[in-house]
Amino acid sequence: VKMAASSNFGNMFSVVGASAFLPFLPMLPIQVLTNNLLYDFSQTTIPTDHVDADWLVKPRKWAISEIQRFILFIGPISSIFDYFTFFILLHFFGAKNNPELFHTGWFIESLFTQTLIIHVIRTNKKPFIESRASWPLLISSGIIMGIGAWLPVSPFAETLGFVALPGMFWLWLAGLMIGYVTLTQFVKVWFTRKYAV
Repeated sequence: VKMAASSNFGNMFSVVGASAFLPFLPMLPIQVLTNNLLYDFSQTTIPTDHVDADWLVKPRKWAISEIQRFILFIGPISSIFDYFTFFILLHFFGAKNNPELFHTGWFIESLFTQTLIIHVIRTNKKPFIESRASWPLLISSGIIMGIGAWLPVSPFAETLGFVALPGMFWLWLAGLMIGYVTLTQFVKVWFTRKYAV
């Protein structure tokens, strides 16, 4: 619930902001649906995952207020990196005059951040280091990100409104992903300590 809600909140915040200054839609409807479908598939292996042992020490309460607070702190982080992506696409790759390039770049960044957030939010520890997801969840995440990266050069690219991305974009994306995971982890740790989640 935290994953889906915070991700959706961040995405909608990004769409509203982008719509204020872009002369075209930030992402086409078919691209939004494809993004959500792939993200949903990446979550189908969550039932194979395990919970950290220290999470089972005491019973946990289902508190809507806690989830709401989590959404308000974690959700906007993805928007920060969405806006970084917008800036990079518009000012370094000339996407202001190339809507297809903008759509493709944001689609990839959005899918990658949503998929990575699964691994950050699933544990209160350091993801991938102190707590690793189940192999099926790791594999499904990798496959979905791989499919996302392949779509702009696939036979479906034209139908979905995608174009091939410049090689330099992938270097920018790698930096954005590292920054995104690092900042989300930092805020998550602070949030957990402050609210004893």
